Amino acid sequence: QVQLVESGGGSVQAGGSLRLSCAAFGYTDSIACMGWVRQAPGKDREGVARILSDGNTRYAESVKGRFTISQDNHKNMLYLQMNSLKPEDTSMYYCAADYGPNCYSVPVAIPYIYLGQGTQVTVSS
Repeated sequence: QVQLVESGGGSVQAGGSLRLSCAAFGYTDSIACMGWVRQAPGKDREGVARILSDGNTRYAESVKGRFTISQDNHKNMLYLQMNSLKPEDTSMYYCAADYGPNCYSVPVAIPYIYLGQGTQVTVSS
């Protein structure tokens, strides 16, 4: 089992920045990829960014050039630097992890096996 704990959410004005962090606990050696997904009330869950254990990354078109995903494998940490935030980025953000072949899929959105409890990001105009 893997447990994921997010932190770093909050409220910011449009154009501002936030950095989300995620700590992974448990059987982390099994993880092949980690990522961030988000879900706003009444909307479908959306894949935001994904990073493989070798460092390769994928981003949703809506966040390319604004968000950067990174990881520190030694510390079992995952990060999401979010710049130039827009009101439409307002959502609950979840840290996610997987160990299976879905990690190598082209789409950013995959059905992750593990999901954290989420951290709220609110961007005001």
